[in-house]
Amino acid sequence: MYDVVIIGGGITGASIAYELSKYKLKVALVEKENDVACVTTKANSGIVHAGYDPKPGTIMAKLNVLGSKMYKELAPLFHVHYSNIGSLVVGRKEDEAKVLELYHRGLENKVEDMSILRGEEIFKIEPNLNKDISIALYAKSAAVVSPWEMCLAFAENAVRNGVKLYLSFKVTSIKKERDSFFVESNGTILKTKMIINAAGLYADEIYNMVLDNKEDGFTIVPVKGDYYLLDKEEGKNVNHVIFQTPTKLGKGVLVSKTCHGNLIVGPNAITIEDKEDFGVDEKSLDYIRDMANLTTNKINYRNNIRNFSGLRAKILNYDDFLIGESKVKGFINFAGIKSPGLSAAPAFGPYAKEILEGMGVKFVKNEDFNITPLPKFFKDMSIDEIEEKIKENELYGRIICRCETVSEGEIVDSLHRPIPCLSIDAVKRRCNAGMGRCQGGFCGPKILEIMVRELHVTPKDVLQDKDGSNIVLEYTKGGLAHEEI
Repeated sequence: MYDVVIIGGGITGASIAYELSKYKLKVALVEKENDVACVTTKANSGIVHAGYDPKPGTIMAKLNVLGSKMYKELAPLFHVHYSNIGSLVVGRKEDEAKVLELYHRGLENKVEDMSILRGEEIFKIEPNLNKDISIALYAKSAAVVSPWEMCLAFAENAVRNGVKLYLSFKVTSIKKERDSFFVESNGTILKTKMIINAAGLYADEIYNMVLDNKEDGFTIVPVKGDYYLLDKEEGKNVNHVIFQTPTKLGKGVLVSKTCHGNLIVGPNAITIEDKEDFGVDEKSLDYIRDMANLTTNKINYRNNIRNFSGLRAKILNYDDFLIGESKVKGFINFAGIKSPGLSAAPAFGPYAKEILEGMGVKFVKNEDFNITPLPKFFKDMSIDEIEEKIKENELYGRIICRCETVSEGEIVDSLHRPIPCLSIDAVKRRCNAGMGRCQGGFCGPKILEIMVRELHVTPKDVLQDKDGSNIVLEYTKGGLAHEEI
């Protein structure tokens, strides 16, 4: 019997699992994919918003501002890539009233270190912006972060401190009998006193499983956003996160340096029906380029290294996070976690604890709780650290990913961390191999070879990402004898 089962291994569920692992509770975290951070968490802008955008008095506003502050302490503690670069909302003369409205909203939300810049004040810190921009809201507390690293840090520490993780656990039914829930996936049943629904795009379907009257539920509408990810050469174009003045369609197309030094441009916002539609289309990319050109015309899109899309979980006719105990006793929703969900994520855990305390859960400290940072990237080490690491393990002296300077030692270590690493993309999320200009074109085959060796599997077993994305389908004739591969 578990005290709590958390459904969803994105950054929301992982943050909650991490917080609960500090206490003597029996907790399980279940995820339908073969890794954490596999859906919305891995495919967003990576922006930690300051908190001036959400409507004052909402849960979204409260947790955005709190979460943004928490990143400053947690990211360095976990060795997560994070940079407090600040943001600008830029506008022209006709946008002045809206920019000032955001500024006053930020003051109401208690966002710190904001100011209004005009004219040359803007170009002094962002010289590559278009010259017709006349006003900007400058928020120094905004930042950029690696979302999947933060999720991994939460999840790995949760597992190290006693949380049971179930991967490839797609919930097919939930039944309630008296004061217990029975959560089922492919014949495996978990019994629990309480459920926290952090299932992202599928939070509505999970909630429907426990409702007698489906009209008491809610509907998740996926909103797709496409992106350009450009080479580090283009990351030099801007120094901050650059937002356009928001419209009814959203916060507009942003241009930002990432925490790894690349340039990210996007997203658009298209409401779709298919929760598994991650395709990118040419029309959307043309729109993003046209919109970004209103901010700066200095971007060379020939240096684009990848396009991708992410889906945000918007609740139909509801403009806040839906968080709290539901109409079903013992069932808690963390649903509709759209932007600024990443910014608020560190605050989700403490907020879940408050909710559980209000429901009568007793929290006794886990005396064995300990924080283990993520391994430091080889390329971030000093010369002395590199030499010491190679002395410990000679595999650190062999570079596999040349674009991102990732060593074989890092890849091997990533395969033996607390959460199973079952795909090449899972390796990428742990040590950045394949994130560079060639996008794994050179290092991908070598990583496959390392996985075969270290995990004692065949090439046919290695996945690119999700279940079913096998890289090798059949062997060709000739070459090495198949049994030797």
